[in-house]
Amino acid sequence: MQLLISKTAYDRIKPRLQAMAPDLDVVTVVDTETFERNGAAIPREAVNPDIAFISFDTLPNGLAPVFFARLLQANNPKWVQLMFAGLDNPVCKQVMAKGIRLTKSSAQALPIAEYVIAHAFSLIVPIESQREAQQKKEWRRTPFREIGLTRWTLIGFGSIGREIAQRIRPFGVHLTAVRRSPSRDRLADAVIDLAGLPTVLPESDVVVLASPLNDETRGMANDVFFGAMKEGAILINIARGGLIDEEALQRGLARDKPAHAILDVFDTEPLPQANWMWTHPKVRISAHTSNDGDGRTARGDAQFLENLKRFLEGAPLLNEANKSEVGL
Repeated sequence: MQLLISKTAYDRIKPRLQAMAPDLDVVTVVDTETFERNGAAIPREAVNPDIAFISFDTLPNGLAPVFFARLLQANNPKWVQLMFAGLDNPVCKQVMAKGIRLTKSSAQALPIAEYVIAHAFSLIVPIESQREAQQKKEWRRTPFREIGLTRWTLIGFGSIGREIAQRIRPFGVHLTAVRRSPSRDRLADAVIDLAGLPTVLPESDVVVLASPLNDETRGMANDVFFGAMKEGAILINIARGGLIDEEALQRGLARDKPAHAILDVFDTEPLPQANWMWTHPKVRISAHTSNDGDGRTARGDAQFLENLKRFLEGAPLLNEANKSEVGL
């Protein structure tokens, strides 16, 4: 059985991988043109993976397309562990249409949750106002709403949404989760579907977009959405830029609905320098980096190794994608 893996990832997990599956034919991707077996270069036609680990290091190195190309050309590929949670890239549909099993990563959920909470707290507690008063040497009070009295709405309640919920609930916030199945959940005070959003947006102090991008959610944060938001609310998007109508957001910000937008993802990435959001005083921008915590890679490696063990044993895989998630 042939495993396709980046050389960087293989170097990290080699002892654990060899102990678990010593008979694997391991082919490493060195760069976009070079494949190796046991440190020696092999021709591209010899790369015929049965399984693959598309780890986090493949994205900045531009290697992810190489993996997908080899998987789609392989004779009988069976399973691939992805580095990401979203499946909106069209190649995911191609891969699943070929019968390849996909497992998604949850390794990035923890740092994303911390990113969301850090930004929200920094706006709820008037840190900037206090800093401004300090700079002016002004002794003035800065009253604020207690975090435990705020109401949060998480749109999307997968691994990321649940990590956010686990960390925010101890503060006493009222939490509404939005997902397809509105069944009760121990981590939320209420669970609704998308149709129920207009009833909770007017009461929500913090609204987090953490849902997949699909035909149902594309552009859902539109004029109607922002019109329903509570004045002074905080919007945080760590999912996909396509969830937001950017022109509608600009109009909403002018009405303080929302009063602040924390944006880590955008419809066009990198965000063009001419885009109005760069300089808007109510917008915070980060470069799709909310997932870049220093524990992410190790968790991703551990998840692959656990799923490899399960795959070899014929056991259920963790975070396996359903074909319906890619429209099949």
